[in-house]
Amino acid sequence: MTKQEKTLVINELAEKLKSNSYFYFADASGLTVAQINDFRRLCFQRGVEYNVYKNSLIKKALETLETDYTSFNEVVLKGFTGIIFSKESGNLPAKVIKEFRKSKGTKPVLKGASIDTGLFIGNDTLDTLSNLKSKYELIADVIMLLQSPAKNVVSSLQSGKNKLAGIVKTLAERQVA
Repeated sequence: MTKQEKTLVINELAEKLKSNSYFYFADASGLTVAQINDFRRLCFQRGVEYNVYKNSLIKKALETLETDYTSFNEVVLKGFTGIIFSKESGNLPAKVIKEFRKSKGTKPVLKGASIDTGLFIGNDTLDTLSNLKSKYELIADVIMLLQSPAKNVVSSLQSGKNKLAGIVKTLAERQVA
């Protein structure tokens, strides 16, 4: 690969990293070609993109970003490295990795992830990442919490309207008598 080709790949990768808020680094070494193809197919079906890059090119592309990724250099960017990109959901790549592992074994191994500039390192963070809620799920939870008190007040008023009318009627009858 010539220097010009490397520069082109670095620029393309840097742009892809900037445009995706969520990306995971995975090690799929040891998988057969058929298994890698199955993993790529699963990624495509779930709406995420999986590509393999040289670690030196990834390092240079990460240097162009505003977030400090130097902690990735020692642990994450060693050996075979594939990147899973997700535009919509921070937990989707983790779910794809877990789903693939159920049928194919222990690979790919999560090396690290960047979720809205938050850094996660190591395979032990996979369960945590797969349980993250998306932005839309969090918004829905907040809306539900905000609506809950209003629903309680409305239901209390509706269930008590007959009682309230009865109490007012009883008090009115007592004052007449």
